[in-house]
Amino acid sequence: MNTAWMEIAAGGDAPGFGFVVTGLAVVALLLGAFILGVRLKRRRPPRPEEQPRMPEGGPVRETREHREPDEVPQGRGRLTPHELKTQGDRTSASQERPRWNEGSSGSFGSGGPGGG
Repeated sequence: MNTAWMEIAAGGDAPGFGFVVTGLAVVALLLGAFILGVRLKRRRPPRPEEQPRMPEGGPVRETREHREPDEVPQGRGRLTPHELKTQGDRTSASQERPRWNEGSSGSFGSGGPGGG
């Protein structure tokens, strides 16, 4: 048996043997993943007492409010990302949504009839 291993190592069959071992390992991993998936699928569904419950105050609703933007500090140099905030700290006095001006197309041009 030792001579067979020596011949494989000495000859050109070593890469082929490595491919076979790698293929068997991949097949074993796929088979294990399949068996794990079957086991997870066979688990019992949660009982009613294990289900999530609605909060006492009723369903949680989304709130929309307009925030005042933060002022960018002047004269300190460049800000690093951890010094920036995601939104303003204060609720804006006006809660109306900003609308586009009538007859304007925003950033895509002058809003005129076209032409040049």
